[in-house]
Amino acid sequence: MHSLPYITVEGPIGIGKTSLAKAISEHFHYFLLKEIVDENPFLEKFYQNIEEWSFQLEMFFLCNRYKQLGDIKNNFLLVNKPVVADYHIFKNLIFAKRTLKEEDYLNYLKIFQILTEGMPQPNLVIYIHASLETIMERIRMRGREFEKNISASYINQLSIDYENFITNFKQSQPNIPVLQFNGDELDFVKNSSDLKYILDKITLTLKEGEKIHGTSK
Repeated sequence: MHSLPYITVEGPIGIGKTSLAKAISEHFHYFLLKEIVDENPFLEKFYQNIEEWSFQLEMFFLCNRYKQLGDIKNNFLLVNKPVVADYHIFKNLIFAKRTLKEEDYLNYLKIFQILTEGMPQPNLVIYIHASLETIMERIRMRGREFEKNISASYINQLSIDYENFITNFKQSQPNIPVLQFNGDELDFVKNSSDLKYILDKITLTLKEGEKIHGTSK
């Protein structure tokens, strides 16, 4: 694993991933990689009819994220420029497994494994979680038109899927530290002391990583 900082921020819909990634980017002067969401032509159709549009939606996301990761690998990480992203490519599997039919998922998984082979792996994952009430409120607050049809049951199941995936990720990727923060207790958008707490934790974790890889100065 490379020692150059490559941080990914993850968590359910509306949890504040982009806001935190932007704050990290500004604090540490890292390049900010933001996932393409609004540009997905299938997103509104998906929330109106999940079963009908899930495969098209997931394939669009996968292809765009594949292109983005290739770009940051070649244009930033390989030339010693650190990156923070508001997503990890593993999120594709969380959503695809929940929304796709079994046969479609198995086909999707084959494509995912081919495209992600050799892609850069983060050396720090930040995982934000919160209660269903907090997540639903934050989705309402940001006011995206296409998200008005998202049901509480879908978000609740998604949160459970994330928890399970993160647990498995920590077991399967023990060399990649995962910092977990509770969005019910920390409001890093409105509370500067909460944001400082998170940034300090990140700083400490990165320094520990430098010592392990022998790059501390």
